[in-house]
Amino acid sequence: MTIEKIEAFVLKDTLSKSFFFSQWEYSERCICIVKVTASNGQYGWGEAYGPATMVEAGIKLLKPTVIGENPLENEVIWNKMYRKTLDFSRRGVYMASLSAIDIAIWDLKGKILNLPVSTLLGGAHRKKIQPYATGLYFTNHNDFSDGFVEEAKLYVSQGYKAIKMKVGLGIKQDVANVKLIRETIGPDIQLMVDSNHAYTFREAVELSIKIEKYDIAWFEEPISPEFYEQYNELRQRTSIPIAGGECEYLRFGFNELIKNKSVDILQPDICASGGLTEAKRIAALASTNGIDLIPHTWGTSIGLHVALHFIANIESIPGRMYQPDFLMEFDQTENGLRDNLSFPKLKMKDGMLEVPNRPGLGIDIDEEVLRKYTICETSKQDVIEKY
Repeated sequence: MTIEKIEAFVLKDTLSKSFFFSQWEYSERCICIVKVTASNGQYGWGEAYGPATMVEAGIKLLKPTVIGENPLENEVIWNKMYRKTLDFSRRGVYMASLSAIDIAIWDLKGKILNLPVSTLLGGAHRKKIQPYATGLYFTNHNDFSDGFVEEAKLYVSQGYKAIKMKVGLGIKQDVANVKLIRETIGPDIQLMVDSNHAYTFREAVELSIKIEKYDIAWFEEPISPEFYEQYNELRQRTSIPIAGGECEYLRFGFNELIKNKSVDILQPDICASGGLTEAKRIAALASTNGIDLIPHTWGTSIGLHVALHFIANIESIPGRMYQPDFLMEFDQTENGLRDNLSFPKLKMKDGMLEVPNRPGLGIDIDEEVLRKYTICETSKQDVIEKY
């Protein structure tokens, strides 16, 4: 059995209402997914985190390297793709392309062997994962807390035990917003903040100190990801745990975060940092150094299922009567690609998501919905120009 076909699909969903954070405004969601088909007709799906049309170009580059390979030998295929791009793409978009193909091969491998991906990874230490709601983006340019109270109350009513909000508008506004949300959700719900590297080191220190009293579970991407040593120093200046890594790639990049003692929590995006094959290695690094790992997720439900299987496999402490909840990011912004593209649908029950036990990632793609969201060649230039 060999890999016979690789197809990339650039998907776009125009939002009913724009939202924004400290860096950019979103008026649409645009994502590249990939389908890898074997010679026996079975197939797997993968997803990339990055500019969709550029990811598509990377998939086209890697396609000849993967066609004809045995889908059960995913590490061999990963290494060939890595070597193909080593000279010019140890970080960035081509690594996202590699990640999408790697994930699709894991899905395909699970279907061939009739096993869930969590089993292929080595087994599921847990059958349920606690998601946290990522939301509280900015939607009103005049009132940066518009709708925050209602949105936060909605997440609590839905059963979420942890919520991540956006900061990065300026220290005074951020402090007011954090105070508002903490007062709204009460003391028992975890609250995290994410500035998407909006701040300088000095500003991040000031903000951290001012919001410590609101019991912040972590401060995500407080400063630009290049500043490993400043991340370390920030950790010394605040009691809030520091998280980062969604802009990092491969085990080599995460090793830099670890060597520099930059973060308390590693946040690889599996759909960009090297796929499941590399995420397993990054998890081993985290375990070796006693650092927590909570993946970043942003895209379709393919990426959500990837995270579910991966987190299920993160090792537990043998014999321990109580195992802490392992958090998983669950974006709550408008996204038809996440909500409509695949089946069966993810459903939260009692504040938890079940790890699928079906073969592969445990989902399939609705081909009719896929055609609805796939953009034609003439439309792709518009997407390129946005980046």
